[in-house]
Amino acid sequence: MKKKRVTLALQGGGAFGAFTWGVLDAFLEDDRFEIVGVSGTSAGAMNAVVLLEGLAEGGPHRAREQLAEFWRAVSFDGSLPTLEREVMESFMSIWDPFKLRLTVAQKTTEIFSPYFLNPLELNPLREVMERLIDFELVRRTNYPKLFVAATNVQTGKARLFQRPEMTADMLMASACLPTMFKAVEIDGEFYWDGGYMGNPSLYPLYTETDCADIILVQINPIRRDNIPRTSPEIMERLNEITFNSPLLQEFRAIDFVSRLIDSGRLDGTHYKKVRLHLVSGGESVDRYGATAKVNADFSMFEDLFQIGRTAAEEFLQEHFDSIGVRGTLDLKEELV
Repeated sequence: MKKKRVTLALQGGGAFGAFTWGVLDAFLEDDRFEIVGVSGTSAGAMNAVVLLEGLAEGGPHRAREQLAEFWRAVSFDGSLPTLEREVMESFMSIWDPFKLRLTVAQKTTEIFSPYFLNPLELNPLREVMERLIDFELVRRTNYPKLFVAATNVQTGKARLFQRPEMTADMLMASACLPTMFKAVEIDGEFYWDGGYMGNPSLYPLYTETDCADIILVQINPIRRDNIPRTSPEIMERLNEITFNSPLLQEFRAIDFVSRLIDSGRLDGTHYKKVRLHLVSGGESVDRYGATAKVNADFSMFEDLFQIGRTAAEEFLQEHFDSIGVRGTLDLKEELV
């Protein structure tokens, strides 16, 4: 059977990126997709690079092994030294800067700067990625395409790093939390976490590939019914809104162009209708609550992995036949 061509958009979300690991594992095991391109931010970028390096090294089976090795390596059950584990715990709290403040018994803003808190620039993620990933192999081809988002500190604009240029620095830039790490310098420019401008960026998947089907793997909920009341809950919701804002803007743009295409007003132009699909953990992931994003226990990763696999299997059962035919994500509902 001919494989269906898709692109993947992978959100960042700290420890909850293990949910995406489960989704990817199910897709790779199913093996009915041809992955044309992948866009990822922060933890989503980590998953993306590990996935593509594994595919290049040995196909779907090796990609599944590489993803499992990565999530084991960044867990507390992995081989990280004690000091690096503490840094990793702070990284896992990327959407919860309030928690970081509570762990520091100082009230001056200066003490929160990574230039003081982390002067040695300890970054266990870099060490894990450099150990696991053959970046030369990643750069050797440009298929599937890869887009890793980072935010330019000085201009406030998004920068998309692509596969032929990919380095560990570029991956670290996508996951560079301003409260934890110094801005990453690349070619004289400085970068922070890509989630501020694209979590993840969708547009390169339909402008830089000839594939119209995008499967978004969503970690951070757009809507929550409960009103946050505690300080950590308020900070968590503020961060979710902040990091979902660029995604909602892209939803609006895609919906607007789709309506123009349907009305015939863009006939003969280069615009194409994008077919969006969604895999989300929903309540199964949300039940962990905000504080779980700082948890790096492998047992939790395994649980999120299973939730991701289940969500992917349900998606395949319900929507596989629609891929290549029509989108299954109702943008009007998402934008209301």
